[in-house]
Amino acid sequence: MPDWSYQSLFRPLLFRLPSRLSRTLTLKAMGTLSSIPGGTFVIRTLGHMEPSPHLEQKLAGIALTTSVGLSGGLDPQGVAHKALAQFGIGFIEYGPITVKQIKSDKPITNDILNETIRYPDYYENDGVEQYAERMGKPGHSLPQLARIAPMPHASCEQALIELKSMMVQLNAAGAAGFYVDVLHSSRSLEEALTILKGIAGYASAQPHANKPLFIYVPPDFSNDSLISLIHAAEGVWRGVVIGEAICEVNNEGYAASVGKEAKALTLAKIKLLRKECCSHLLIKAGGGVHEPQDALDLLKAGANAVLLHSGLIYAGPGLPKRINEAVIYEQVRNLPAQVTPSFWKHWGWMLLLGIGMIIGGILSWIIAATTVLLSYDLNFIDMTLDELKQINHHLLHFMSHDRITLSGTMITIGILYVQLARHGLKHSLHWARTALMTSGIVGFLSFFLFLGYGYFDPLHALAAAVLFPMFLLSMRRNPDQPYRLPVNVRNDRLWRLAMYGQFCFVVLGFALAVGGLTIAGVGITEVFVQSDLVYLNTTHNELNAANLKLIPLIAHDRAGFGGALFCAALAILIIALWGIQQGSRWIWWTLLLGGAPGFYAGLSVHLSIGYIDFLHLSPALFALLLYILGLIFLYPYLMRKQQA
Repeated sequence: MPDWSYQSLFRPLLFRLPSRLSRTLTLKAMGTLSSIPGGTFVIRTLGHMEPSPHLEQKLAGIALTTSVGLSGGLDPQGVAHKALAQFGIGFIEYGPITVKQIKSDKPITNDILNETIRYPDYYENDGVEQYAERMGKPGHSLPQLARIAPMPHASCEQALIELKSMMVQLNAAGAAGFYVDVLHSSRSLEEALTILKGIAGYASAQPHANKPLFIYVPPDFSNDSLISLIHAAEGVWRGVVIGEAICEVNNEGYAASVGKEAKALTLAKIKLLRKECCSHLLIKAGGGVHEPQDALDLLKAGANAVLLHSGLIYAGPGLPKRINEAVIYEQVRNLPAQVTPSFWKHWGWMLLLGIGMIIGGILSWIIAATTVLLSYDLNFIDMTLDELKQINHHLLHFMSHDRITLSGTMITIGILYVQLARHGLKHSLHWARTALMTSGIVGFLSFFLFLGYGYFDPLHALAAAVLFPMFLLSMRRNPDQPYRLPVNVRNDRLWRLAMYGQFCFVVLGFALAVGGLTIAGVGITEVFVQSDLVYLNTTHNELNAANLKLIPLIAHDRAGFGGALFCAALAILIIALWGIQQGSRWIWWTLLLGGAPGFYAGLSVHLSIGYIDFLHLSPALFALLLYILGLIFLYPYLMRKQQA
């Protein structure tokens, strides 16, 4: 569930359910999808969230694809880790983990207004044995770090025994490092320090001493106590993890609030640690990251990595990707502008291909609106236009309607390609090249649909022969470049509206793709749907009796239109899935100008020839509604320039 579906559809529904049920349904749905063949491919395709190579780094000797991690509290049972690993995160935390299971049946509450989740017992977990089993069979390749904690109210001696035991078990299961959590309780600073020193001494003498150790610190922990603790516990500790939860000790456990309020406390601790402690101390921050700006603030203050929990619930699954894009923009914003590649390197060829499609669409529209058929069409059926009219006075109108809709779709494809070449391929945007490659391959392969009924169209063959070399030249490999426009860093009203607009265009893209495949399929099999025959007031048998080559000629038009529509749908779908970025004015103009010829051709020709069957036109009217709503919702987000 990418942000466009989460914000517009799933979040309003899930937030109406009890929080435990909502969490279970969501995680199980994602876990189930990722476990079926092709499931992770679907997740990657819908979200396009893979971190850029520009984000790769090493922290405490652990190779990370990005410094954005997943908090253990979000998916405590690891049900959806395989799916979540596709969301653009670089590492996964397990925990809190205790030696024995801690259960709670009390409800988790969701304070939507303040964006805060309240857990009745923050240390609720399945126990170390279950976690060791899960970590040993992760289903993904991301580093796994374990947050270990003693049982509530355990003595210092017992806490040390428990922590050491868990380190042995989890190290064998593949833990890449450990967060030691002993400060969320009512222990004194002296007791906590005793435990931490004991763990440090134990770890330095064990085979897993090379696994980094971090001190886990609650965001509301005393700053004075924190500095004293850090100075006194110097040794094998690689850094500090500033937690996400503000806890309240009660008779039944540790109730906790996880939400936006932790950000200010976390920022203060990061700044304090950077001021008072050595520079090589690593800091991971998990408090209050609900939008990309929160992550940027923590990283600028001195954090080396951030952990996500409540932000994924309130902002949506796309939050890691948005943070990654914001971090990359901060890296490249002050670099010299990239050198614009030569027109003939790759993008210019695609521009020419798009222009060729536009010219071809205009010419074929003129022909379809006047003579309808060309001389080689008439030679194929061995008839004149007058003879065709005598067979059925609606026949030429019907063939004109097929060819005009194809012409409008060709112009749509041409506009999409021109825009993607000028603004995407020219600047080496990976998603734009993928859109052009996917759509282009389908478009050229669809030429063979013309042969489905044995009719060879020489004009289409000539056009394909001219345009295909341009396509190959435009697809020559060029290094991907990061997006240079300022990116969205706020979960504001414009962004939320844009999620509805993106939802409309994604649905539109899928709907057009299904429509294109259906039309192509009908074109090479049945050729007509029932409403077509009603409009023509004839049957297959009557048309075959009049001329055996009539249906192959009509089938060639229908199959060609279906293939072209599928080609355009893929380009629109990939733009909608991967290309929506605040301030990208060209995206809005591409969608507006690209869609207009196709819709105008399809609807106007039906009206002009009197083919106005409502059921037949209802898919086109539904698509038009999505198109208009999508443009309205996206306009403020795409057309308002983001501040650099």
